[in-house]
Amino acid sequence: MPLMQYKAMDDRGKTTVGRLDAINVADLEMRLRRMGLDLINYREATPERSSGRRHWVRVRRSELINFCFHLEQLLVAGVPVIDALSDLRDSVEDHRLREVIAGMMESIQGGATLSEAMAGFPGLFDDVFVNLIRAGELSGQVGVILRKVTENLRWQDEQAAHLKKILTYPILVAVVLIGVVGFLMVYLVPQLVQFIESMGRELPLHTRILISVSDFLVAYWFLILPLPVPFVIGAVALKRVSPSFDYALEEMKLRIWVVGPLLKKIVLARFANYFALMYSSGISVLECIRIGEGLVGNKAVAEAARRAYRQIAEGASISSGFEYAGIFPPLVLRMLRVGESTGALDSALLNISYFYEREVREDIERIQSLIGPAMTVLLGGLLLWVLVSVLGPIYDLIANIKV
Repeated sequence: MPLMQYKAMDDRGKTTVGRLDAINVADLEMRLRRMGLDLINYREATPERSSGRRHWVRVRRSELINFCFHLEQLLVAGVPVIDALSDLRDSVEDHRLREVIAGMMESIQGGATLSEAMAGFPGLFDDVFVNLIRAGELSGQVGVILRKVTENLRWQDEQAAHLKKILTYPILVAVVLIGVVGFLMVYLVPQLVQFIESMGRELPLHTRILISVSDFLVAYWFLILPLPVPFVIGAVALKRVSPSFDYALEEMKLRIWVVGPLLKKIVLARFANYFALMYSSGISVLECIRIGEGLVGNKAVAEAARRAYRQIAEGASISSGFEYAGIFPPLVLRMLRVGESTGALDSALLNISYFYEREVREDIERIQSLIGPAMTVLLGGLLLWVLVSVLGPIYDLIANIKV
């Protein structure tokens, strides 16, 4: 079936551009009419440009949360899947999500299950999502699974907000600090230096250092500012061609002072949360580990999960497998042993996730409370150095003037 690129208009006169599979223009018009759109013009899209867009659609997480919530409500109320998707397609405002829902409806009408239809859009529905829905279909509990998925998406949204909270304030303060240093060294200090050097006196060491730093920045600022760019490009290129470098870089992230332990807690909380969600939905332990290792976002932790997978597959207990991996802290291992012995592994994993989430929040608050004073002390020290270096010689000159 050819893929058509179309331009259409909704009832409010808003134009939308997108792509849909259609046999001919009549079929395209019918499909667009189901989406509440009127066709303006169209052309057949080339496979090279369309295949990626067709399957790797991305929407805001808030839109996906609303989709899952409303789909769960409709299914729990007894509405058939195809009718529930039809209602959602007509109500969502994001045209990309409308295209996804329309594509899912076409797949289901062609004989696919809901999980199979979602698997056709991996950019929106990841492996965890698809496997959970598949487990719900096998158990007849799709509505319950969707509720868990919605809660997980909200948890992911909170995690993303935590990461933004971690990065925003330090970056903002660092930009301000760099701006102040640049102003002092490139503009203010050179003007004061001219007056100091005109005194004709021998300058102290700290003043000479200040002048040298200022002269260097004035002469080479155009080289210093873009300096990080080649390093970043080189690191990205090396990551792609060297798996060992990529792994070492991912492992180093977990060891960076202050940031590393915090990142490790976020990764472990994510892994435990995914594991608990899948395990409680009836997915086997080995399958949970296999899917979870690709979603933690860190290759060092993923490799550790892979080592645990191999040990458990060979007959070791879950806690022993993770202990062999060598990266999981004693708290995780202890909670896994408790979960194994009590038969409540999912509860133990949720406790691990909750514990790390709480620690992450506390660490963020602690770091943010320290960043402000630390930056103030750093900026104050820099200003003190400039003032002493500039005003010191002037004060000495005045003090040596004989009245």
